[in-house]
Amino acid sequence: MEYPLEKISREIRKYIILMHQQGTGVGSSLSIVDILVTLYFDVMNITSPDDPTRDRFILSKGHAASALYATLAKKGFFDEAVLEDYFSDGRTLWAHPVRGSLPGIEASTGSLGHGLPIAAGVALAAKRDNKDFRVYALLGDGECQEGSVWETAMIAARLELNNMIVIIDANDCQGYDRVEEIQPISTFRAKWESFGWNVEEVDGHDLHALKKTFKSIPQRNKKPSLVIARTVMGKGIAEMEDKLEWHYYSVPKDKVEPFISELEAKE
Repeated sequence: MEYPLEKISREIRKYIILMHQQGTGVGSSLSIVDILVTLYFDVMNITSPDDPTRDRFILSKGHAASALYATLAKKGFFDEAVLEDYFSDGRTLWAHPVRGSLPGIEASTGSLGHGLPIAAGVALAAKRDNKDFRVYALLGDGECQEGSVWETAMIAARLELNNMIVIIDANDCQGYDRVEEIQPISTFRAKWESFGWNVEEVDGHDLHALKKTFKSIPQRNKKPSLVIARTVMGKGIAEMEDKLEWHYYSVPKDKVEPFISELEAKE
């Protein structure tokens, strides 16, 4: 089945705007929407969250959980009405993903640098159990300053985890500054290749290019693979795009309708 990826991306962005009337991370969530839509609706083998043969996806940058929640809802893993509970007391849609809270959440993440080691463990278990599913992990570019990322990068290459695909959401914004000013993204490709990884770079908002890149990733050369996806913080909302402050802001109530209208104007 061929899905209307652009339409799904817009709908997910609308949900994110509605959800983030409370809670931070709206800009970070908007930057990964096109990556998630490409993976869940065109690349990964994941028709059911309970299928033991499914590909696994782990959101290591857990502060972008709202994008994952909305994607899983659009995929049909649970009712979209559940999204209204985001960041509400006593409900299950927390600011970071919690395994078991909703169908499709593979791991509890949020402490940066933890998702990649989990993904490597799952990939290693799959190889040892002769399972042929793939494991995908999505990291932030600032997250790559965590030492556990590089420890995992070393061991994943040593263990020849060619069933593992890591995506870096390279939006060049982290907590208090540009990533390029702290640990340059421009050095990522050479670093990961020196650790023994296949590396590709792609426009993280070009759905066709994302699809082509993911589907061309080899498994035959015994190397894990990295995709550096160049993205824009707050993608889709002009007022938010490439603005560091939207790493923290919630969406003011008087901005919800204009932001939704802006997205609808692109239909």
